[in-house]
Amino acid sequence: MNQYLQTKTIFTRQIDNKPSLNLGLIVVIPAYDEPFLLLSLMSLKKCDLPVCDIEVIVIINDSEKTDADIKKGNFELYKQANDWALNNSKPRLKFHILYFPDLSAKHAGVGFARKIGMDEACWRFGKLKTRNGIIACFDADSKCETNYFKAIETHFKNNPKSPACSINFEHPVFGADFEPETYAAIVDYELHLRYFVEAQRWSGFPFAYQTIGSSMAVRVHDYQKQGGMNRRQAGEDFYFLQKFIELGNFTECNSTIVMPSPRPSHRVPFGTGKAVNEIVKSKGDYDTYAPESFVDLKAFFKKVDVLYKIEENELNAFLESLPESVSTFLQTIQFKKKVIEIKNNTTNLKAFRNRFFRWFNAFQLMKFMHYSRDNYYKNISVQEASKWLFKTLDLETHKDNLSYLKTLRLKQKNS
Repeated sequence: MNQYLQTKTIFTRQIDNKPSLNLGLIVVIPAYDEPFLLLSLMSLKKCDLPVCDIEVIVIINDSEKTDADIKKGNFELYKQANDWALNNSKPRLKFHILYFPDLSAKHAGVGFARKIGMDEACWRFGKLKTRNGIIACFDADSKCETNYFKAIETHFKNNPKSPACSINFEHPVFGADFEPETYAAIVDYELHLRYFVEAQRWSGFPFAYQTIGSSMAVRVHDYQKQGGMNRRQAGEDFYFLQKFIELGNFTECNSTIVMPSPRPSHRVPFGTGKAVNEIVKSKGDYDTYAPESFVDLKAFFKKVDVLYKIEENELNAFLESLPESVSTFLQTIQFKKKVIEIKNNTTNLKAFRNRFFRWFNAFQLMKFMHYSRDNYYKNISVQEASKWLFKTLDLETHKDNLSYLKTLRLKQKNS
């Protein structure tokens, strides 16, 4: 048993039967009050099998403070899903349904459920003593293309140095499962997500990637080396993936599509479900970060290399040369002290840049976006923001958000 399994797991091994010697990919699904779980499992069952064997681990969970009706529904779901798994597992694709009721209310949530499932995957791969097994995260209301397994296997084979990847996703934007207002809302929200990443890339930020919980995968060795999944009740995916993005060699698997649900939700303080719910209720355009914030960041990032050469007594002049939104923000996060520290611990420009962006990472960038929004540039409609982005990238502008979204989907898939 390795150190991670000894010290970082919450539960001991839950699945007793021996894993296939050919096991190479485990898909983990958290499930809480999920009426569409079986549809997600059916979507995975339809997938073409890759060279390796597959396991799917579902973590049905609730907390000690969960409403009694939800607890009852979770238990019924467990029985139903377990029966389904027994009838649909095959030698090369096995489904395991685990039930964790009455978890500590302090920690219970999607992050904890993902951790339980991903740690169980570590136990499974641990029995095989493999370092390169892949753990993928999926959601209990998501679907996928039939090449999902093959695409993930091939991606990591073709990128042997990649510790983790994001997986291409596209929310359904029409259909009969939800009201038209819901589909319109998810168009706005996904457009915001893609605009935000594309604008970061344009600004020169090196860590601009999507961090969607249902659309990510990691090597088991790197998962353990980085301390595993966190127990956050929301935003667990963002915090988890940043650890791997900053390592370098982070990649995007764009050869398949995960289709997360666009459904509204009140269960988490932020994220897709909450955003869709707010958009539907407001009956208006969704607002996103103003382009001026990215323009100011670009001016800053262009000058990062200069910091390696200037002296400490020149830092004030450097700050004065920056856009005001950036300059005032940097002064709130001990910029001069951090630059001096980074310079004292690096011996060349490449090392300086790497260490600098390990400090001014996605968390700092998000803090800046909020600071800039609150003090300089108010949010604008996602359509106006997209219009600016397309003009800046010399792309043809559109008249509706769905057209902007389709164009960005294609651009980012082919990038």
